Order: sequence, then C-alpha cells, then structure tokens
Amino acid sequence: MLQRFTARAVVVGDRAGTVVPDAVVDVEDGLIAWVGPAAEAPGAADARITALRGVLTPGLVNTHSHAPMVLFRGQGEGLPLDRWLREVMWPREARLTPEDVEVAMTAASAEMLRHGVTASVEMYFHPERIAAAVTATGARAVIANPLIGLPGFGSFDEQLDTALRLAAGAAGDGQVEYGIGPHSAYTVPLPVLTQAAEAARAHDLLLTVHVAETATEGDELLATSGASVPSLLAAHDVLGGRVLGAHCVHMDDGDLELWREYDAAVAHCPGSNTKLASGTARLRDMLDLGIRVGLGTDGPASNDNLDLFEDLRLAAQLARLRERDATALTAPEAFWLATGAAAAAIGREDLGQLTAGRRADLVHVDSDDIAFVPVGDADDLVTHLVWSVGSRHVRDTWVAGRQVVRDGVSTTVDEAALRADVQTRAMRLAGR
Repeated sequence: MLQRFTARAVVVGDRAGTVVPDAVVDVEDGLIAWVGPAAEAPGAADARITALRGVLTPGLVNTHSHAPMVLFRGQGEGLPLDRWLREVMWPREARLTPEDVEVAMTAASAEMLRHGVTASVEMYFHPERIAAAVTATGARAVIANPLIGLPGFGSFDEQLDTALRLAAGAAGDGQVEYGIGPHSAYTVPLPVLTQAAEAARAHDLLLTVHVAETATEGDELLATSGASVPSLLAAHDVLGGRVLGAHCVHMDDGDLELWREYDAAVAHCPGSNTKLASGTARLRDMLDLGIRVGLGTDGPASNDNLDLFEDLRLAAQLARLRERDATALTAPEAFWLATGAAAAAIGREDLGQLTAGRRADLVHVDSDDIAFVPVGDADDLVTHLVWSVGSRHVRDTWVAGRQVVRDGVSTTVDEAALRADVQTRAMRLAGR
C-alpha cells in the first residue's frame, strides 16, 4: 500500500539545502516514490496518510562508529588516545562475549534511531551479533569486521576470512552490509592492509581504516619509512575502491592530494577529536578539493554519545573557528555532511536524501517549538536544524517506511530492559 506523509516542510539533504514547504513524501515498498509540494502531489485515493506537524528530513548517516562501546561510556575519562586504548579499552574488550556485543549494539542502535540516525558504519567485534541487533531495532548498518591483533579475536587471516564470508552471505536488502575494517597502519602490518584492500576491491566492499587521528600515531612508521601514513597506504595499494578513512585529522597538502587522487572518503568525527584533543581536521580544504566527507560520532566511549546532530553543529563551529571565517561551512553544508554527503562517502547513494528512488528513511523533527521561531523563509528551517535544535526535537523515525520510533520511544525494543542489561555487563567488564 502507498504511504503518504504530509509535513510542514521537507529538507531534502542535498548540499544546496533544498527545502520543500507544505510537502508530500510518497513511499511504496520501502522506497520514496514521489517528493514535492502538496499542491502538485499525484492522486493517491487509497494511500495510508500520516500527517505530520513538523519537518521531515532524511535519516542521518553515521559514517564512523563503534556503537557497542556503550558498554564503556565514560571510562578512561581524561586520558590521551594511546593510554585510553591500552589501559582502559583493550583490557575490557578482551573480556567481551558475543552476547555483550549484541545487547550493547541493540541499545546503541535504539539510541541512534531516537536521535534520527538510521544508518551507521560499525567497526567492531562479533559482526554477526551486530547484524542481529540492527535487525531487531530496524536500523541499517555497514558492519566492517575489524582486523586487529588482539588476543582472543583470531589471526588477521581468520578475521579477513570472516569478513568475506559474511559479505558473501548478506541478504542484499540494504539493511545489513558487511565490509572490512583494518584498525590502522600502526596496529595492522602493511602487507595485511594490502591484502584487505585487494579483497575489498574484488568484492566491492567498504574498507574503513583509522588514518592520521593523532599527531604522533605515525611517528614510528615515518621514522622507518620516511613517509606519512597516507603515502604508505597509497604505496602499498591500499587506496582505491570504496576506502573510508576515519578521522584524517593530521593530513598535509600531499596527503589530501592523495585522498583526492584516489577518491578516498573521510569520516569526520569532530566530537571525538575534540574530546580526546586529537586536533581539528582540515574540513574546508577537503571539501574544496572535492574529497567526499561524511560525519561520524566515533564510539560512545570516545565521544561519549551517538548524537550526530551535535557533531554536525560542532563540525560547522570548528570549521569556522579553524578558518576564522563565519562562512567557512554553511548550515546547509553542515546538514548535508550528516545526510547526503555521508551516504556518498560510504558509497550508499540509496540513502541520505529525500528524493524519488532512495530508501524511505525518514525523520520527523518537531517544529512546533520556540527553537523554530522565527521563520522568515523556508531556508530558515535548515538554519534552525543546525544551530537551534537537535535530537531532542526528533519525534518519529521510519526506516524503509517502517516506523521504528514513535513520539520519542522505540517501537521495536524495550529500552529500559536494555539499559539495565548494559549496566550489569559494563560493571562485569570493568572488573567490578
């Protein structure tokens, strides 16, 4: 049956910040069939109509997340990245069970849906359990099986074999997609990175890797090779295909030119980068070079939340501060980085915008609020979405036309029970 959504306005999620006032979105078989002004809508006598008072936006796309790390939220506060990983995160992760990951991902996925995030790129252990979690909540995920040399998680060959096996068995319905997630050049040998990249290209899989997150992480590689991490990735045939570099904070002109040359994308994570004092990425330079960039939250132990509305606002603020220019990143561009641009960064052109033919992932933002006043013209709605409101105004979320959040509450899972379960498991993992 045709579903028809009517709304005060539709924010399309493109770079121009297109807004359609008094809008209609028609959905059929999980896809958007038509978008436009209500006065021009095609006839739909038998449609099921959902009348919304507020603004409809695309589901946000989180390009870099380790969402099951809700189990470690707030742990290791105040430590720099290297100590945070080695002293706090990795010892806890060594005690993880598959059940821990599934429960934590279910809770995190429900949290993201409440924030209007309908799709995320997850790099974390036990990928099949992550898939089970998003299947339960109704969200989407690109799940990159991590390649990392930690005890208890198998060899690099075994980890890569798992990624390829899962990708081969994926349903292909757009809800769960598998990829490959080598942690970084400083934790994974370069020959393994080459092997992973070759496999990703052969099977058209997303390969996502942490790149240049901190100023010093590549020092040992630089000392032994005389080259930066991006240069080493290019020299070892890692770039090319669907490559997504997470963070990319410390990139010089040559590094950025490599990213442009190979059409590699960037997952920009301003919340995590500021919290861990990693630095400020050259976002304006990346965009001016035509590099594909999407926003990510990073994990909820390093951000410490999964609220992409906060990151899109922070991205605009940091870009303006870095450039000392209040026009360095516009409000439409900031919102686009969490929607259409984010979808393009991960190679999912079926997501991220409210246009015909894309998947019907919709977010209803309550505009009946003082934060949406005044509105002189339709463009003000995008400005308010970026600067004045946030995830607290998200009322309803649909994925493929299925409602998964209604009036701020998950329709698919018991969030209260999940919170209690995460608390118990987190205390066990912390040794308490």
